[in-house]
Amino acid sequence: AVVSTQSTGDGKSLKRFVENRKKVCRTWTPRVGGNPHRVVLERDSLNVWLDGEKLDVMGEFTENGTETHFMIDNQAAIIRAVTSGKRREGIIYSLFIGDTQVPDAFEDGL
Repeated sequence: AVVSTQSTGDGKSLKRFVENRKKVCRTWTPRVGGNPHRVVLERDSLNVWLDGEKLDVMGEFTENGTETHFMIDNQAAIIRAVTSGKRREGIIYSLFIGDTQVPDAFEDGL
């Protein structure tokens, strides 16, 4: 028997979806206690996801922007949102675990 699979769309819609997700999400892939994790911030809703689970978090206003606090493997984590002062750049989001800033993940896919 021949089994065929058919993708929905022409491939361009998936590419557009992935590009749109990159625009609205910030992703970090820190290692905490030797364990790999994935932190995703949805900039449009400010939802925070850790390893595929939506966290119940609330941003707190600070002098320079907002801070969202949560835990990763019993380590304190903070997403800081501060204005760049430049209209084109908008808000800059940074993840800190303890006092260490985690670099952004650069991904081709989701």
